[in-house]
Amino acid sequence: MRDLHGKVAVVTGGANGVGRRLVEALLGEGARVVIADIERPVLDAALRDLADRGEVSGIVTDVADEASVEALVDAVFDRYGTCNLLFNNAGVTSGGGGLPWEQEPNDWRWCFSVNVFGVANCTLAFVPRMIATGDEGLVVNTSSGDGGFAPVPNASVYAASKAAVSCFTEALAHNLISQATNVRACVFYPSGGLLETGLWTAQRNRPEALARVRPRPAAPMTTIAEFKEAMAKAGRPLQTMDVLELGRFAIAGIKEGRFVISHGLETITALLHDRAEAIGRGELPPVLHAYE
Repeated sequence: MRDLHGKVAVVTGGANGVGRRLVEALLGEGARVVIADIERPVLDAALRDLADRGEVSGIVTDVADEASVEALVDAVFDRYGTCNLLFNNAGVTSGGGGLPWEQEPNDWRWCFSVNVFGVANCTLAFVPRMIATGDEGLVVNTSSGDGGFAPVPNASVYAASKAAVSCFTEALAHNLISQATNVRACVFYPSGGLLETGLWTAQRNRPEALARVRPRPAAPMTTIAEFKEAMAKAGRPLQTMDVLELGRFAIAGIKEGRFVISHGLETITALLHDRAEAIGRGELPPVLHAYE
């Protein structure tokens, strides 16, 4: 999709962080953007800030709730009659990571309800209608190298959710092609350095019904400041990625027709080769952080 001018784009989790920067990059291309976000105050603030950038509107949406997503798709198609770009970007952590056996069922339920079922709900609601219009369309699913390329021992639940997103996106893309639709799919890996986004404080949106039941064991990190400090003490100071540049990078990848949109693919290639060779030998494959 080389020309985004006038195209209708929906961005879930679009009021903050990476989603907000995707919205800004889309508006810079002349797209008409609908922001779907669960946080009304943050959504309203984003709409005020972006009002002079182009055609942008917002709908409070909980991607984990099927009815909420159905209301979103109805509103988009009632207004525009189409959706050309669907960014399944909304995401949460599982609660700060830790040992896999220290997680509890509600950590899995919350993380997967947004990261996996959120993608599923939006795909089920939007894609059939996108196909039916016959218009050029693209589904962009936000995954993560943490799980999308290799497991991360200290973020097992989150990484598992993102592995599911990557695997599902490949299946979706193959089927959209084999069924001769005008819709395609790609996977976006936020990358290039440490991202200072709302994902680090995603617990603020955790539903009370999915709160942890047991006391939380000490997690390896709780805030981005603590993480940066720990890495610096370990002799591994982190590079920070400008999130607006990342949004523009993602849009550039879309216009180039890439299926995988990520920085550092040369390093990832080496990781995947080593993983494949270890699997071929029946051995435990290396983890992602060994290549960072």
